[in-house]
Amino acid sequence: MHIINSITRSILIISLAALGSLPVGIQAEDATLPVQVEPAFPNIRVNRPIVITHAGDNSNRVFIASQLGKIHVIPNDQGVEETKVFLDVEARVRYIDKMNEEGLLGFAFHPEYRKNGYFYLYYTTTDAPLTSVISRFSVLENHPDVADPESEVELMRIKQPFWNHNGGTIAFGHDGYLYIGLGDGGKANDPFKNAQNLGTLLGSILRIDVDRHDAGKAYGIPRDNPFVGREGARGEIYAYGLRNVWRLSFDRKTGALFVADVGQDIWEEINVVTKGGNYGWNLREGKHKFGANGSEANDNLIEPILEYNHTVGKSITGGHVYRGDRVKSLVGKYIYADYVTGIMWALAINKDNTAGTNYVIPWSKLPVLTFGEDEKGDIYFSTHLAGGRLYRFVEK
Repeated sequence: MHIINSITRSILIISLAALGSLPVGIQAEDATLPVQVEPAFPNIRVNRPIVITHAGDNSNRVFIASQLGKIHVIPNDQGVEETKVFLDVEARVRYIDKMNEEGLLGFAFHPEYRKNGYFYLYYTTTDAPLTSVISRFSVLENHPDVADPESEVELMRIKQPFWNHNGGTIAFGHDGYLYIGLGDGGKANDPFKNAQNLGTLLGSILRIDVDRHDAGKAYGIPRDNPFVGREGARGEIYAYGLRNVWRLSFDRKTGALFVADVGQDIWEEINVVTKGGNYGWNLREGKHKFGANGSEANDNLIEPILEYNHTVGKSITGGHVYRGDRVKSLVGKYIYADYVTGIMWALAINKDNTAGTNYVIPWSKLPVLTFGEDEKGDIYFSTHLAGGRLYRFVEK
């Protein structure tokens, strides 16, 4: 997760003058869009709103998960006065403010939620040290706004070597499988070389089948996963060579998988992830050799579609490709931001999933914790400041 970078690195303040000389991937001429930001659900506050999502059940509700372990639900009504608590598992979730890359980090509804009532969480557990858990929960029958905290079915435990770089995004792809974004396990330089090791789950995107159980597992491994059957490799791995995924999302129109990977020394990056891909960490950072033992560019390592360096921002927050119909000028653009500087962009995505024009979206430059979509494809984002507020985009 990117948030800790704001603790371990000094806060970077960029003046408007500095924006006149932008590095690779951030183009000075792409400075304007007829878009502005306004508060969303202005009466609502959620402490550390870490996931914003919907159930896909035609209810048009918005769900907001707190990193501390409580999930709130509201109608998609800008005048809503208060939230309902959908699920409270704070007692099971480890969250310490000085170690804020732990907590409830991921939340996704099953594609057939309307029929089965299942949803999934990724969280740091209190019952074991440095351990991430992925579990299934169920909504209460005849109570659509209340989930059953006793319905938990644990799918997977992932031991973390350190408390940072836990990743944590979970999302269902168009293929119905659950994708899980993991960091390299923490500290600097990937000291255990996890991201290039197919024998560990860390530093990877996982892809699992929650509707089938393999022997000895509470989930299935899709038979077409790229490393199934390879000696010494974990079959769950879909792609690897990632430092700290924050966040991943699927373009709801094309199914393309976008992954923002938080950098270390100089470069932040956006990747379009494909099956079996190696995205370079810790041999490369962005499009550059990393360290004395790093690698030059080669056909085995996939380059990001966009990078920016630490004169612009220091910790990327990945978002979504906008597919709503309320803000026409954002359609087809990947919305993302930098947590440390608060700068926000809309990156045009070409038909071949390469990067087009990169636009700056003017706003007050608060730290962007996460982005999310509602059922209609409208995008929201959050900051932990001011009690935990949500925002949305409007045409000027």
